[in-house]
Amino acid sequence: MAKLFKILSIDGGGIRGIIPGMVMADIERRTGKPISQLFDLIAGTSTGGVLTLGVTCPDEKDITKPRYTAEDGVRLYEEQGSRIFSRSPWKRVTSLNGITDERYPTASVQAVLQETFGETRLRQALNDVMITSYEIERRSPWFFRSSRARLDPKTYDFPMWKVARSTSAAPTYFEPNKIDVDQTTDYYSLVDGGVFANNPSMCAYVDAMSQESRPSDVLVVSLGTGVLTRRLPYDEACGWGAAQWVIPIISVLMDGNSETVDYQMRTVLGANAGGKKRYFRFQTRLNEGMDDMDDASRTNIRVLKLLGEQLVSESAEQLDQVCKLLSKD
Repeated sequence: MAKLFKILSIDGGGIRGIIPGMVMADIERRTGKPISQLFDLIAGTSTGGVLTLGVTCPDEKDITKPRYTAEDGVRLYEEQGSRIFSRSPWKRVTSLNGITDERYPTASVQAVLQETFGETRLRQALNDVMITSYEIERRSPWFFRSSRARLDPKTYDFPMWKVARSTSAAPTYFEPNKIDVDQTTDYYSLVDGGVFANNPSMCAYVDAMSQESRPSDVLVVSLGTGVLTRRLPYDEACGWGAAQWVIPIISVLMDGNSETVDYQMRTVLGANAGGKKRYFRFQTRLNEGMDDMDDASRTNIRVLKLLGEQLVSESAEQLDQVCKLLSKD
């Protein structure tokens, strides 16, 4: 019997990373194992990239174990969300809420990521990870792969906090991240991977299928950060120009990508020839609270946690199926 190749994919969505974080925490509780021991490849975009690095970051005292649980990831949003998405009244005015400058200063988010990951490097991830970003000078998608970082540490290995900063550099929210290549004059100028792959499950699937030892049986578990439900009224939008579209178009692109990739994955991997389900998508609708990526208010965090709890409860049967598959050798 062919060994099952197991992929976890985590969408982008800012503070809404609380939702997939809670699904991951439930999977850890059900299996009694950390996420890093359950999957062969973990892919993440933006907030999903931060969660991916968090659950695969090795402990400082025992490098065979993860430093953080999925529940720790949820706690990071609760405790540090307001610090990441914080700005002075002057910054709010001078940036015109993200139209003429980024909404938030870099210092706060960078400090949180440095404190979280320290000097741990990409090559040290406990299992294979793939983190998306976009290189704006080369105008091309960029993938941080721990497998490549191990093979080419001099030119491709970077501190995890820099990888996390790059994948979450959402346009209009944070400035692009510049990463220098050691011992060269070269550098990469990177923004949020959500501009092309907010749902990275198809990227991860293709990456797995392009390996020399191509797996014949693949499981993909895809975690969303909530479907947007807030309307963009026609009567308003038909009169918008660039200034009015600059903020909503980002959410349109990211949400549209997530749902399109979900459809593609359902078509490609909904069931294999034997009728076995190999694709699971855990997603909820954002009918309550704010769907903004940067609403880190206590009230909204509470609502997002409740939505995560509801998703776990309503998906109990699917989670049972997933955990049984993950527990197989």
